[in-house]
Amino acid sequence: MKKLNRFLPSPALVIACVALFVAMGGSAYAVATGAINGREVKNYSLTGKDIKKDGLGGVTVKESRLGTVPSASGLQRSAVVGPLGQFVRGKDVASVGRTANGRYLVTFRSNVQGCAYVASLGDPSVAVPPVGQVSTSGVATNTNQVQVRTASSTGDAANRPFHLIVSC
Repeated sequence: MKKLNRFLPSPALVIACVALFVAMGGSAYAVATGAINGREVKNYSLTGKDIKKDGLGGVTVKESRLGTVPSASGLQRSAVVGPLGQFVRGKDVASVGRTANGRYLVTFRSNVQGCAYVASLGDPSVAVPPVGQVSTSGVATNTNQVQVRTASSTGDAANRPFHLIVSC
């Protein structure tokens, strides 16, 4: 009789096996039948790897609920300036002025001291861009200002239209 008891499983092992069988059978049934829907999924538990390619379309995604892309929030400041210092268009610009021949001062509504300034010569309309040089720098006395200098192709100060992007 003692030899037979050696091969019988304990009650704890029997209960654990039954629980495992029920758990595995239930989830396998749900996956096989496609019975999982949005109510069974916890918020923020799915990643891009969990969704098949092109699995979400325009009907599924509500564009009104989408916010600004975090990395794009720094591109909120720009200016297009004519050759005489006239502000043509842009974002977050308080004022633009030409201080001397080929020297411009662009004032933004917020601090741009720790940002990157990128400028290029370019016509405000669809005309061919002018030939020349452009450079930028911050202004030590005003953290909201960017100084832009334009020059001819020989390096002499000259009034040129430009496009300025400030990225923070």
